[in-house]
Amino acid sequence: MTQPNPSASMVDTAYEMIRRRILDNVWPPGHRALEQEVALALGMSRTPVREALVRLENDGLVEVVPRHGVRVLPVSPTDMREIYEILTALECMAAEIVARRKPSDAELQPLIQATADMDQALAEDNLNAWAAADERFHAALIELSGNRQLAATVWNYWDRAHRARMFSLRLRPKPVNSTQEHTALVDRLRDGDAAGAAQVNREHRERASRELLVIFEQFKLAQM
Repeated sequence: MTQPNPSASMVDTAYEMIRRRILDNVWPPGHRALEQEVALALGMSRTPVREALVRLENDGLVEVVPRHGVRVLPVSPTDMREIYEILTALECMAAEIVARRKPSDAELQPLIQATADMDQALAEDNLNAWAAADERFHAALIELSGNRQLAATVWNYWDRAHRARMFSLRLRPKPVNSTQEHTALVDRLRDGDAAGAAQVNREHRERASRELLVIFEQFKLAQM
């Protein structure tokens, strides 16, 4: 039996801890730290931290500067526009794939539950819970497509989109339209309406993209 690799486990732990700090803007765009400082903050040795930082650099979240540590990369308006265009196209494709299969209510339950959780979070004015449920909805849609290559491409951009969304969460209008749009998408998926599902999802994503880009313009942000 293959024994677990402790060092690999430490790298995974370091990766998740650093990634979470970046996504939650504990380490905001432009944040710099020496490798030793990161290791001390995590209570780890430098070896797993170094490997974790290389992975995060491949994810597009940080820049590793030899002898100067690490810098959290910003996301510019151009970055976000391009990322949303990619995510919109891929999610619409996922919606078409799922709709053509005419999924059962059991298959759609993760999307239905996430939408209900979004409604509940809004009623409680809990934007963090709303954002978590919203992400579960979109992740479940991607997974339901069953297309591994499509999913892998989406996950490649997921973290950067998440970071910008969380940064702007309380600067945007209250997301009262999202639950209705999600419900409409679930209805199209259930009916096997591939074109309709793609259209609803496209309008939903394009609205969210416009709202985010307005934040950049309104607050004169060159990056976030």
